[in-house]
Amino acid sequence: MRIDILTLFPEMFVSPFNESIIRRAREQGILTINTINIRDFARDRHQQVDDYPYGGGAGMVLKADVLGTAIEEVKDSASWVIYMSPQGKPLSQTRVRELARMEQLLIICGHYEGIDERIMARVNEEISIGDYILTGGELPAMVLVDAIARLIPGVLGDENSALEESFSYSLLEYPQYTRPASYGEQEVPEILLSGHHENIRRWRKKQSLLRTFLKRPELLLEKCLDAEEESLLQEILFHREK
Repeated sequence: MRIDILTLFPEMFVSPFNESIIRRAREQGILTINTINIRDFARDRHQQVDDYPYGGGAGMVLKADVLGTAIEEVKDSASWVIYMSPQGKPLSQTRVRELARMEQLLIICGHYEGIDERIMARVNEEISIGDYILTGGELPAMVLVDAIARLIPGVLGDENSALEESFSYSLLEYPQYTRPASYGEQEVPEILLSGHHENIRRWRKKQSLLRTFLKRPELLLEKCLDAEEESLLQEILFHREK
């Protein structure tokens, strides 16, 4: 996969994209990430990229001519153009999985008061990472790239790892434990030490349902439960009523 990022601050991406899983994916040639400075496409000698909004108001707006030129130079026929915006559709794991199957993404990082509205005709999709305002689109772009990268085949190595994480099946992930088996007065659940794979699988499914019920019950309303999940959820509700 190739991801191109249009930004006024390409240096912000240097460290995050040269660490851990993303660094390994880039070194293996599984993922290519290009950060392109929008300022390089400014036409005047001062490299002005923003201006005051028509009609007045606080802040500055990224200029349509500069950003439009940048998009034209970087985009090709396979690019899916994403604008990181608090007005966009909230990012979900379902959408992340869909984006991870694409060949190329072009991500636009806005700044100041946003971008000239005339650029939106060139945008395929607006994405938000939450109902709050950040200084620019750089941090949201990092979140999006990280979420996508780990779902690209070969990036994590163990493909089952991504499938068992929170939200992969519209449920929160079950609790995890590692050595030592005893920590203070807390013990690892005996079932995880039993070696009985089917019992462990069922226990984990039940724990996922329980966590989702306690922490994010709205997810259960959105999910179509299978027969086993329905049965396990009934067990959870029965024990809580007792």
